[in-house]
Amino acid sequence: MSDNETRRRRIKDAWEAAWDRGEVDAFDSLLADAYQRTSGTGNTQSRDELKASITATRSAFPDLLTVVDEVVVEGDRAAIRWHSTGSHAHSFLGVPATKREVAVSGATFARFDDDRIVEEHVTWDPRALLTALGIIAVGQDR
Repeated sequence: MSDNETRRRRIKDAWEAAWDRGEVDAFDSLLADAYQRTSGTGNTQSRDELKASITATRSAFPDLLTVVDEVVVEGDRAAIRWHSTGSHAHSFLGVPATKREVAVSGATFARFDDDRIVEEHVTWDPRALLTALGIIAVGQDR
C-alpha cells in the first residue's frame, strides 16, 4: 500500500471512529500533539479541543453520521470532502433540542509531518446548520 493510500485509510478510519461512534481517542494516533485546526472564521482548536467539540456535538446529535466522501492525498497534504447528518435531540450551543434533522457538508485541508497531521483548515457553512435548526430563516444573511 502506498504512503498516500495509507494516509487516506488512516484518515477515513479515524474520522469514522470519532465522528460516527464517539471514539475520539482514535485521533490520538493521527493528529500530532501540537495539532491545530483552523475554521473559516479563524477560530482554532487543539486536538483535545476538537475531541471535546466532537463529544459535545455527538451529545446533541446522538445519531450523527459523518461520511467521508473523498480523500485526496498528495505528499504531505490531504483534502477531505465530507458531509454529516443527524437529529438535534439535545441542547447544542445553548439551543434547546428542536428534533430537526440537519445536514451539513464541508472540506478539510490537512498537512502531515511524518505520519501525523499537524494542521487542518476546515471550511463549511455554519448557516446551513443554523437554518436547519430554525435559528435563522433561509435567505437571511445573518
